[in-house]
Amino acid sequence: MSFDTPAGTRGSRQPGGWAFRWLNKVMARRIRRTSGGTFMGMNALILTTTGRKSGLQRTTPVGYFPGEEGSWLIVASAAGAAGNPAWYYNLGAHPDKVQVEVAGRTVSVIAEQLHGGEREQAWEQIIAAAPRFAQYQEKTDRELPIIRLVPRSGGEASQE
Repeated sequence: MSFDTPAGTRGSRQPGGWAFRWLNKVMARRIRRTSGGTFMGMNALILTTTGRKSGLQRTTPVGYFPGEEGSWLIVASAAGAAGNPAWYYNLGAHPDKVQVEVAGRTVSVIAEQLHGGEREQAWEQIIAAAPRFAQYQEKTDRELPIIRLVPRSGGEASQE
């Protein structure tokens, strides 16, 4: 499925800058240290993507929700900003070059954006578990993309 959600025309300010990058590093260390960490009351994983322009690996801690058959659902909310987060575009450029670190293990996954009824069903699950995502959606006029991360067969990269 395609990664085709355009940026909106209104929304909150996109998180960024040196302080945000520092906070992401701190959160990633915490998630790794606790082998299945949480932040802001949500389950968290570390998403590793390949940069669409640079080709370099990029890591970002993100909240997740359990999906079907061992998959993970993530939302490209950027806290309700008008634009999609950079990792969304990286996933779109290289959906087959993605890894997640969760519960003390690293798993190779394939990223797919949900659309239509699948997206609506996932959205209801997400806002029931974390109502703040409904607030993020109210801040922007873009539809917040929901991405399913599906483990690749034989996708366990390492065990810690």
